[in-house]
Amino acid sequence: MHGAVMLDEQDKVVRPALIWCDLRTEAQTRELTEKIGGERIIQLTCNPALANFTLTKFLWVRENEPENWKRVRSVMLPKDYVRFRMTGERAIDVADASGTLLLDVANRRWSREMLEAAGINPALLPRLFESPDICARVSTEGAAATGLKFGTPVVAGAGDQAAGAVGMGIVAAGAVSATIGTSGVVFAATDRPALDPKGRLHTFCHAIPGRWHVMGVTQAAGLSLRWFRDQFGAGPDDGRDPYERLSEEASRVALGSDGLFWTPYLMGERTPHLDPQARAALVGLTASHTRAHIIRAIMEGVAFSLQDSFTIFGEMKVPVHNIRLGGGGARSRLWRQIQADVYGHEVEIVEAEEGAAYGAAVLAGVGAKTWPSVDSASASVVRVAERVSPDPDAVAVMNTAYAKYQRVYPATRRVFNA
Repeated sequence: MHGAVMLDEQDKVVRPALIWCDLRTEAQTRELTEKIGGERIIQLTCNPALANFTLTKFLWVRENEPENWKRVRSVMLPKDYVRFRMTGERAIDVADASGTLLLDVANRRWSREMLEAAGINPALLPRLFESPDICARVSTEGAAATGLKFGTPVVAGAGDQAAGAVGMGIVAAGAVSATIGTSGVVFAATDRPALDPKGRLHTFCHAIPGRWHVMGVTQAAGLSLRWFRDQFGAGPDDGRDPYERLSEEASRVALGSDGLFWTPYLMGERTPHLDPQARAALVGLTASHTRAHIIRAIMEGVAFSLQDSFTIFGEMKVPVHNIRLGGGGARSRLWRQIQADVYGHEVEIVEAEEGAAYGAAVLAGVGAKTWPSVDSASASVVRVAERVSPDPDAVAVMNTAYAKYQRVYPATRRVFNA
């Protein structure tokens, strides 16, 4: 999602892609907001201008590498480049296009006003499709390179979050997923383009025609635990997965981590702060705290950060009927329970762990008419493997801890911005 691939007139890559987490575009993001107006950008695209979004990466190349920009004849996202190489067709789905900052998300079409304001030629952009639509077929060259049959239909697909939601059955309003991968995402399906006027949540087209989703993002969710593993190790190697060992170590500590808090802002933060300069903090450390306390505080801090999205859902009256967990974080029994207790809601785990790949396959099946719709496909193939209920006593403890957690960012922001 959001990565910028730029091709020249010979369809050769002009420069290495700028991926979603490349935040060198902060200056272009500010300039775009000042030129168009933050409120107007949200009105046009349902989202604020962020350094993660694709348009800001085009603007960075245009400003900092003008000779490269002069060579650009077409642009696309990374997954769409793979399809282009396989089929020769330039296409993009409306779900992934929502993160370019060039899409009129409410009407599922390119925004003429945003293109004009940013000075981007619409001829550079690929054609728009709904995710289950067949948008291309495998070419002779693609067949030779991949072993796929010439003429095999290829659907538009979706980015990782929208495809993952399909793979987890997050297809109807009230269905919500909370995934912990490198980043963390809370994803709620909606039947309307629900808009956060403050821009704290993203509003994107869903991979399902006629539906949308709202999405909150924690930049460094699983990344926080990986950072700890890389810097301080995962304990003695007993043959088990390092994250399983870290989770077991954290389980020796009582919930609440004895007053220790982690704000997971290793890469700035999107939801709810929209602050690329936000910094991670370990707060409340005493001589009695151990490695295990720090690990558990990281796991709880990530869950608190995801809870920020649920808090905003409440403000926006976005329904939350069921919550399904995904990503590597869902493999940890402790992290599953922490999330149930922090959210104060039963959580579910589905059988298919690789939600995004599974969802992409479902979309392909709908395009191939294996199922008549994404809804029917989801009902047929998505199964709940486990349900985890919140512990009422733990919920009370976590509610108190979350209220304290919410006070950490404003306090540390004053320190870092002084």
